[in-house]
Amino acid sequence: MQPALSYSIVVPVYRNEDNIPALLAAMANMHRQLGPSFEAVFVVDGSPDESHRRLNEALPAQPFASTLVSLARNFGAFAAIRHGLGEARGRQIAVMAADLQEPPELAIDLLKRVEAGADIAFGTRQGRNDPALSKALSNTYWSLYRRWVLPDIPKGGVDIFAVSHGVRDALMAMPEANTSLLGQLFWLGGRRAFVPYVRREREVGKSAWTLRKKLRYLMDSAFSFTDLPIRILLGLGLGGLAFSVALAIAVVAAKLTGHVAVPGYAATILVVLFFGAFNSLGLGIIGSYVWRAFENTKGRPLTIAQQTERFGQENPR
Repeated sequence: MQPALSYSIVVPVYRNEDNIPALLAAMANMHRQLGPSFEAVFVVDGSPDESHRRLNEALPAQPFASTLVSLARNFGAFAAIRHGLGEARGRQIAVMAADLQEPPELAIDLLKRVEAGADIAFGTRQGRNDPALSKALSNTYWSLYRRWVLPDIPKGGVDIFAVSHGVRDALMAMPEANTSLLGQLFWLGGRRAFVPYVRREREVGKSAWTLRKKLRYLMDSAFSFTDLPIRILLGLGLGGLAFSVALAIAVVAAKLTGHVAVPGYAATILVVLFFGAFNSLGLGIIGSYVWRAFENTKGRPLTIAQQTERFGQENPR
């Protein structure tokens, strides 16, 4: 099916009720710059606040075409983005955050890069007005991820992107659970464009991107795109085996030469603890892969829409 519009903006919404007026103003400004063949797709990801009600009340009066989706529960930001990509009708589709920490003009630039011929355009962070600890942890994560998992990802990482409708279709054909949406985009390849930007401070509300969600995303990103944990486990296993053989030879030699009259309690406990912990680590790593493989065999939908409404669809193409 051919796209009906030129541009689509997908916005996942979670705990953003106070930012709705500024968000809609930004969308209206983008509509003025991009023209009437523009739509905004808002996906409310099981938000417990008044985000859906405020959008539902305000969107009919907006000058741009829009789609408002309410998911049945909180499925996560990247699942919400995937759902929004599936609803988008534009030839070029961009994703931006509802908190406006990524400047709206960046989304316009990304859309134009895709329109000019890129398959995927990424916004690359050159700086971020975040707390020092958050900034340091983020930089460390992306540095390790580039080195060991996906070398193509920029140093500062990416949060915002735009794709052609062809790439969107290819992405939607990979309904993988517990994965990394950004990792999938880089895995797809194609012609890429990168646009640098500085991330703004959050002006309204508090980020819902908690440490727990960050750790979950880290594990999904790693286990879905590399076998590095398995290779590390194999290396530790071989090292432990070599250590055990050497220790066994030393114990037997000491026993035969009369240096050990009674087996050492401390050495026995240390060896038991070491290999017990090592086995637990190995089971945890293997279990992480097995669980993700099992989740993908179930074939459950990644999101469930409770309600989908469209506004202003009479806008010209």
